[in-house]
Parts: sequence; structure tokens; C-alpha cells
Amino acid sequence: MIDKRVVNSIVEDWLRDKEYFLVDVSVSADNKIVVEIDHAEGVWIDDCVSLSQFIEAHLSREEEDYELEVGSAGIGQPFKVLQQYLIHVGSDVEVMPKEGGKKLVGLLKDANEQQFTITVKKKVKPEGAKRPQMVDEDLTFRYDEIKYTKYLISFK
Repeated sequence: MIDKRVVNSIVEDWLRDKEYFLVDVSVSADNKIVVEIDHAEGVWIDDCVSLSQFIEAHLSREEEDYELEVGSAGIGQPFKVLQQYLIHVGSDVEVMPKEGGKKLVGLLKDANEQQFTITVKKKVKPEGAKRPQMVDEDLTFRYDEIKYTKYLISFK
């Protein structure tokens, strides 16, 4: 079986001096290699082809046969690495907390290595008011407190 660390190293070499970043590498028992990359402005097919060719140039099919798939992390897919949070600060996201089981939709306000913050709209009835009003509320989560975070695709 092809070693995932070897593939990681090859991909990291290709990424050096590029604005792309690695999201995930997986190698199955039958040597299917899947590499996911991302970029703040999206992933270009030409760059996926270039990375695929780079990997193929550094692995020998004569030593061990494999199947290779290189692509983007995929819009609408859960975030896997901190850099995905960072490039989406200021965008709408969907968060599924582990506790409570209710999806939250809000603006990704901030992210760092320990946690991230989203701003959600909440109905609050101020004291003495006849009707509830929408107010912004910041919610902060550690990454281990959530099932997933996704970029929210909007067609408005």
C-alpha cells in the first residue's frame, strides 16, 4: 500500500510558493489516492491537472499500481482545515453543533486555531416592547464542539 505520508510530502512540495493549501489526502487499501486542495479564489482544473502530473512523476506505477484523483475540497462540503475557516470569514456558514442538534446559520465572524465565532440573528422581545426584534448574537465554538461547518451557498 502506498504510504499516505509520502503522498502528503509530494503534495506539500507542489504547494510550496503557491496560494493553494492542502485539505486532505486519503489512500485506501486498494491504493486509490484522493487529494483535495483549496484556494481562497477557488480551484482551477489546470492546477489539479498540474498537481496530478506532479504526483505521478514522483510515484512509480511499476513499484505499486494506484488510482489517483485530484480535486477541490468541494463547495458545500464540511470544512476540514483551519484555512477553510479563514478564507470564509465574512461569509455565511451553516454550523451543526454536537449538542442541541439544531443547525445554525450565520456570518462567520472570526476563526483561529482554538475556536471560531459566528453571528446569528435572534428574535428578542425587549422589555416593554409589543413585538420581538431581530438582534445579532455572537456564538463561539471550539472545533471539537461541532459536527461540521459548511460554506452556505445562497442564490439570492
